[in-house]
Amino acid sequence: MPLRPVASRPFLPGYGVLPHDEGSGLLPWAWAEQQLAASQHYWCATVRPDGRPHAMPIWGLWDEWSLWFSTGVWSRKARNIYLEGRVAVTTEDPVNPVVVEGVAEVQTAPAVIARFLGRLNAKYETDYEIDFQDPRINATIRVQPTWVFGCSEEDFPGTATCWTFETLPDDPPLLVDPVT
Repeated sequence: MPLRPVASRPFLPGYGVLPHDEGSGLLPWAWAEQQLAASQHYWCATVRPDGRPHAMPIWGLWDEWSLWFSTGVWSRKARNIYLEGRVAVTTEDPVNPVVVEGVAEVQTAPAVIARFLGRLNAKYETDYEIDFQDPRINATIRVQPTWVFGCSEEDFPGTATCWTFETLPDDPPLLVDPVT
């Protein structure tokens, strides 16, 4: 189901963050989506089975209210996600960052994988064939956000914004794996 982001100020004691109606104000969700779509590289943090964090750079894309990426099924991040789907993914820009916390799910439906691969090829000017995303070799991963943070370097105390997500029940469903 489609999501509606609800903006608020994050709780950041000691950072001088202003009330939501002071400074430049809360950032619009469109700003966060633009940052997510424009980022060429992202950092993905997962949790190892023993609780230690694991972070790696990835290629990815923002589409259908989700952050998408792929990785080898035997990679550390894929093995972590199979066991614990909670992840954090950040854009590459540390001065105007967007941080996504959410739930990662491996997608296996051929139509979903083909759509992801088409968009990935367009974004990165690659020409990967559909066999490259064979689910037995490379996992196609969708991260649905539960909480997102963003801020602008120009006015950190007056723009720091977090978004939580509410599901809107009466709209068409998101593109998801119908096999699961």
